[in-house]
Amino acid sequence: VAIKSRVDGQIMGTAFTEGAIVKKGDPLFRIDPRPFQAKLRAAEANLVRDQAALGKAKSDFARYQSLSDKGFSSQQKYEEARAAMNGLTATIKATQAAIDIAKLDLEFTTVRAPISGRTGSVLVDAGNLVKANDAQALVMINETDPILAEFSVPEAHLVEIKRRAGEGSLAVEALIPESKRPPVRGKLVFINNAVDTQTGTIKLKAEFANPGGYMTPGQFVRISIEMEALKDVRAVPERAIQNGQHGSYIFIVKADMTVEPVKITAGPSADGFTSIG
Repeated sequence: VAIKSRVDGQIMGTAFTEGAIVKKGDPLFRIDPRPFQAKLRAAEANLVRDQAALGKAKSDFARYQSLSDKGFSSQQKYEEARAAMNGLTATIKATQAAIDIAKLDLEFTTVRAPISGRTGSVLVDAGNLVKANDAQALVMINETDPILAEFSVPEAHLVEIKRRAGEGSLAVEALIPESKRPPVRGKLVFINNAVDTQTGTIKLKAEFANPGGYMTPGQFVRISIEMEALKDVRAVPERAIQNGQHGSYIFIVKADMTVEPVKITAGPSADGFTSIG
């Protein structure tokens, strides 16, 4: 989330440190509240004035209503008194709305975190003037726990992925390349509603618990989906498989320490190994 101000004003200070974890509702920035406090006081004073005027208008209306009923006052005076009373009633509603807006603007002078997450670099310092919904954000907050990983798979696997996801038996793992930590297990939470016709793939998203910040937004990870478990199969390192004019093959080391190419049929791959038949 790009944090922006909803009112114009001067930044008085920040309430967090760069890179800190903040919770939803925590104060982030404080904007000078004095102009908004003055607007609120002015709106409240206008309300008192309008209420006093309405009280007089109600008295006038009651008096002209009584005189009109007795025939001592014209119908026009009665209608004018009623119109004045109704007009001031509407004015008070407008003044109350102005008070509500002033209170809301005063509340917006404290910029709070709309989500929980990790803050980035502070892009404005105390003393800077900011505008409501300015193009430049005050700070960026990234939600990191849970965290989403976006990836694409060939459309040929889509039917099976949907079937297994519907059964709740689809395991998803995320591995950071060159990391010694084991893969993190998560769950599939999104399947796009259309296949990319240019690449023949479809976009998916998986959600992972990330309490220690192991994964970082924008980071490259390797995603594995466990489509099926193959038992009692032969597997070789992916780099051992060669491709030629007649298909895939590997080299077999014979007893006399010579090698012989053997044609194979490559199957699914996982963790750097490919099943062969």
